[in-house]
Amino acid sequence: MTSLPHPISAEEMKEFKRDGAVLLKGMLNDHWLQILEEGIEYAIDTPDTMSTGLDRPLRIDQFPAGRSPKLQTILKESPIPEIVSTLLDAPVRFYMDQMFCKPAGELPPTPWHQDTCYYNIEGHQLIRAWVSIDPVPRNISMEVVKGSHLWNVTYRSVSGKPREDDPTGAAEADKQLEKGTPILGVDSHKNFSYSNGFFDETLPTVPDINGNRDSFDIKGWDYEPGDVLLFHGNILHGAVGGVTLAHPRRSYASLWAGPDVYYLHRRGQILPDPVELYRYAPETGQLLSEFPDVFPVLADKRAG
Repeated sequence: MTSLPHPISAEEMKEFKRDGAVLLKGMLNDHWLQILEEGIEYAIDTPDTMSTGLDRPLRIDQFPAGRSPKLQTILKESPIPEIVSTLLDAPVRFYMDQMFCKPAGELPPTPWHQDTCYYNIEGHQLIRAWVSIDPVPRNISMEVVKGSHLWNVTYRSVSGKPREDDPTGAAEADKQLEKGTPILGVDSHKNFSYSNGFFDETLPTVPDINGNRDSFDIKGWDYEPGDVLLFHGNILHGAVGGVTLAHPRRSYASLWAGPDVYYLHRRGQILPDPVELYRYAPETGQLLSEFPDVFPVLADKRAG
């Protein structure tokens, strides 16, 4: 495990707790940026069944480190695990990763959403670490609604399908939930689509933030390669579209879990569980620490 290039300040720690997000400048040096670029480019060149949008302006890959050795190196040896652990003041476990690639040209918007409603996990110690090998100016960068991670509400996912579109499939999904098994099985890794799952219509819809921007405290950043953007799993975030960029935007996001994160069978699961977890048949309420073979501690920087 490498040491941090510079300490995380008390003000940055306070900012994350208050706002739910913080940008840490210059945390990845050229060595790590080169490894990150090689890892992303390898994943781009080797799509699998969890790669979507190959023919569209936004490509998203789920679990790309599973096939990219250099991304595995980023997860296990770069400063990122230590950064997250330091910010949480707790041991952290890697949960999953994603890759987002937008080519040069006009960028599509990313709708406002939360992350945790897509997964079968819950807890307050969830942090996503977002990094890019390309500069991302403020007018196209990720935005967050400051403090929304503390609203104590889970919103409906903005992808998936309504139950009335597939009553038979919805009934089967509800049976799976009653049995205490995930509605998306391990086969979902072989046939992934954001529309495979049903969104949970019992949850509230995301507020119309773009239509009422003056009513929300919105925060964004000028991002440079080497910076690490950290944001809470429950924070509302999105990205403005309709802006033309002269270069691609290739980014990589990893989701990290502290000690309070537990498994939760969601009615609106959109993304499948990590494939290694299925053999354990987890039950709602089990901490991720009960599955150390799947989620080992990769950093523990508790104070003292």
